[in-house]
Amino acid sequence: LGLAAYAVFGAAKALSFGIPPVPAMLMGVLTACAGGIIRDVLAGEPSILMRPELYVTAAALASGLHVGLTLLGLPLYAASLIAATAGFALRGAAIRWKLALPAYRGSR
Repeated sequence: LGLAAYAVFGAAKALSFGIPPVPAMLMGVLTACAGGIIRDVLAGEPSILMRPELYVTAAALASGLHVGLTLLGLPLYAASLIAATAGFALRGAAIRWKLALPAYRGSR
């Protein structure tokens, strides 16, 4: 839930400062993923960004959807709620059904 919420918060804050849509979306993703990186460093775990899980993808969905819905004229509350729910649903589905991106196997 935190990942999706921070992706939306970061994008919303960037838009409120007049940042263009694409950089605002990227700021939302960075805001959300930085917390996971800090958590992994403090816990002594390998970074979640290096694993093939749908983590950054869920943050990008939430952030991008928020920016898109805001640009379409949806009220801020509705855009935020829809975007955070979509990001949370994708991350939850990835955890529940072990959805992942393809991993790089290297050359032999």
